[in-house]
Amino acid sequence: MSVATQPLRYQDGDASLTGFLAWDSARHDRRPGLMVVHGGAGLDAHAREQAQRLAGLGFVVLACDLFGDGVAGDRQRVQARIMELRADPERLCRRGQAGLVALASRPEADGRLAAIGFCFGGMAVLALARAGADLLGVISVHGSLQAPRPAGPGSIKAKVLVCHGALDPHVPQAQVTAFMEEMNRAGADWQLMIYGGAAHGFTHKDAARFGSPGVAYHALSDARSFAATRSFLSELFGD
Repeated sequence: MSVATQPLRYQDGDASLTGFLAWDSARHDRRPGLMVVHGGAGLDAHAREQAQRLAGLGFVVLACDLFGDGVAGDRQRVQARIMELRADPERLCRRGQAGLVALASRPEADGRLAAIGFCFGGMAVLALARAGADLLGVISVHGSLQAPRPAGPGSIKAKVLVCHGALDPHVPQAQVTAFMEEMNRAGADWQLMIYGGAAHGFTHKDAARFGSPGVAYHALSDARSFAATRSFLSELFGD
């Protein structure tokens, strides 16, 4: 196995976006595509590391860019972009769909797609599922479960996996309960994994540097959520 990477430029209307593509260059067959959606900091080292980790399983992976060129690293612009996308689920989904189109157009990809998001990205992939995106599955890892526009009956095509930290103060139990009720009303195929001892951002190995209350790395939950992700992807695509 030899994981190769490169920047991938694409567009959402007039917005210029630059994603991070990762794939096993030793393979020459077409494989399923997996879109990684970054957290609130933008397309950072964590998102790139997760893309390479998943490419090591044999997927063609695009760590997409929801914010646009020149936004990540500028705190004020990042916060403004997050607020814009949270307030406009249609725009958020359109931005995510642009990444899916870019991923599907790669010659290495076989047309089958799934998406995984972390923190803010977890909310984004659930928004895509709620909007009926043509995905085999979505995975939200320590993401918000709140639904500005709850899914209607029969609207979710994708299978859903949520990996949640039991000590996450940013996703209170009331939000978890509302999510479960929403998925049941929608008739979705869904799973919820709750990890004891895990707070928000439990897959971020450098979470401590953020200095944010309730955000902490938890190695055991990181490993367990990756195992759950791997099993879920195997269910979606086969071994």
